[in-house]
Amino acid sequence: MAWNEPGKNGQNDPWNRKRPSGKSPVEDLLNNAKNRLGKMGQGPGSILTAVLVLIVVGLLFSSYTIIGARQAGVVLRFGEYSRTLAPGFHLKLPQPIESVTKVEATRIRSVTDKVAMLTKDENIITIDFTVQYQVDDSRKYLFSLNDPDGTIGAAAEAAVRSVIGSSDMDQVLSAAGASLVSEAQVALQKTLDGYDSGLRVTEVSFQNVAPPDEVKDAFDDVNNAREDKQSIENGALAYASKVVPVARGAAARIAAEASGYKAARIARAQGDTAGFDLILKQYKAAPDVTRKRLWLETMEQVMADNPKVIDGSDGRNIINLPTLEGAAAAPSTGSATVGAIVPATAPTSGSNADKGSQP
Repeated sequence: MAWNEPGKNGQNDPWNRKRPSGKSPVEDLLNNAKNRLGKMGQGPGSILTAVLVLIVVGLLFSSYTIIGARQAGVVLRFGEYSRTLAPGFHLKLPQPIESVTKVEATRIRSVTDKVAMLTKDENIITIDFTVQYQVDDSRKYLFSLNDPDGTIGAAAEAAVRSVIGSSDMDQVLSAAGASLVSEAQVALQKTLDGYDSGLRVTEVSFQNVAPPDEVKDAFDDVNNAREDKQSIENGALAYASKVVPVARGAAARIAAEASGYKAARIARAQGDTAGFDLILKQYKAAPDVTRKRLWLETMEQVMADNPKVIDGSDGRNIINLPTLEGAAAAPSTGSATVGAIVPATAPTSGSNADKGSQP
């Protein structure tokens, strides 16, 4: 029979010890612990025992640490740097041997300030600037700087002053000011690295860059003039981009026409030269015949659209073909056959047209 079954021996525990009727083993354990704790408060060693228990519990609870996801833990052993803990659960030696300082490593910190500065051309300008930074090295952040925010504020002001002091007012107020911001960030990071601060600058920005109120109106006029100048330049560039392509197209067209005209003239001249060469060859072979043919062809071309005078009776009977009245209305085509053509050197004597005619 099992030791906890009801019956005659149901009140016995596994060690054959009798327990009061109706009490469970759990209640027995609780009563024994209560009695022992009660006895700790009695007698000369009770206080020492309680202190030892508290010390042991404290040591156990200080033997581990939990580093958050956005934190870094710097472990100090007897006040000296020992190591840096990454996020997570870590065991360590209990205090006061080792202590852990948690640093918000990924949190973005910022410093804002407003200062009046002197530019390179000796003008006063007021700048609101903001510096954002975060911890890059937790050990250096804790032990290299007493006041990180104050240090980075002073270093940022010095960096901005150095950049503004080497620039003219127009550069600061114009679009070139964006490059000055990057220059200030580089100078500030270089200064912090020289301090061995363990800080990393993430962003530097300028807000409300403006001259003092006493000269603000004059600077506004200058800015308006600059904007007008830029607007006029943009309009000129737009006009140029519109007109220049048209002019280039016209120039290309004229050049193409000139090139075509040149080619046509050259081809015509070459053709005329070839024709003259052929005529010269024929002339050398038969000068009289060639001269007569050239004269006839020339006269045919000259007289084709002009009135013709026919004299067949030594000046007694002159016929005009076509007539002077109809010459303008119906010019001759030169295809009609004439009885006689009287040249300037033709003889004036003869009874018929054949005497003064040319073949």
